[in-house]
Amino acid sequence: MSVHQSTHLKRITTHILQEMKKRKEKISMLTAYDFSMAGIVDAAGIDMILVGDSASNVMAGHETTLPITLDQMIYHATSVVRAVERALVVVDIPFGSYQGNSSEALRSAIRIMKESGAHAVKVEGGAEIKESVIRILSAGVPVMGHLGLTPQSIYKFGTYTVRAKEKEEAKKLLEDAKILEECGCFALVLEKIPASLAKEVSAAVSIPVIGIGAGPDVDGQVLVLHDMLGITQEFQPRFLRQYADIRNTMLKAVGDYIKDVKSEDFPNQEESY
Repeated sequence: MSVHQSTHLKRITTHILQEMKKRKEKISMLTAYDFSMAGIVDAAGIDMILVGDSASNVMAGHETTLPITLDQMIYHATSVVRAVERALVVVDIPFGSYQGNSSEALRSAIRIMKESGAHAVKVEGGAEIKESVIRILSAGVPVMGHLGLTPQSIYKFGTYTVRAKEKEEAKKLLEDAKILEECGCFALVLEKIPASLAKEVSAAVSIPVIGIGAGPDVDGQVLVLHDMLGITQEFQPRFLRQYADIRNTMLKAVGDYIKDVKSEDFPNQEESY
């Protein structure tokens, strides 16, 4: 095996992510929810894959992330882990499986790690979930935090608009980031907050900060795979860059298939036994 191939296949770990931040190498992260897509994303060289509770939206068609269950998250995570050779796989602990009860949080995290083979879990919130974060970390499970717009709290916020624009909320977010670092979180996601605040947070903590709608001055970026590939086209936030138009490509392919079946062009003699 060549040196280049060996480097490419080297498993990404939390330690490697820390080193990437130190040398100012940007970290790439995307979501994935199934074996086929995860295999493609991993083969492309992504650093981290998030098995997000956004599966509730893009895979199951729910309006929010709240309905997805722990069993369903483990199913998606198991499918992803089977396909991955290099990326660090992080799994969202779903709503209702860690908030307010550190013992339940620990059980949820252990189930995800044992049953799926994932490498880390992600939770939303700051000081209010500190006890749960510490309890999970006590079992040796790596934890990624998530601050800013936290979709599991959407009914509390009542809107998907940018968070932490006001001074008090920005101050709390910075404090929460430091709390999560002190607890032992290996990384942090900042969603839909002012770029200037995200830059301040990234400079204030030693752990990698991954942004989604948080500007360029963080340590890495994450997007929902279905959004950046143009599979889900009704979701067009300002922070989304669409890298492909897979939906229309698929519509044309399926349409061509239907036409060929109806016209008896498919299968032809070469495609028959």
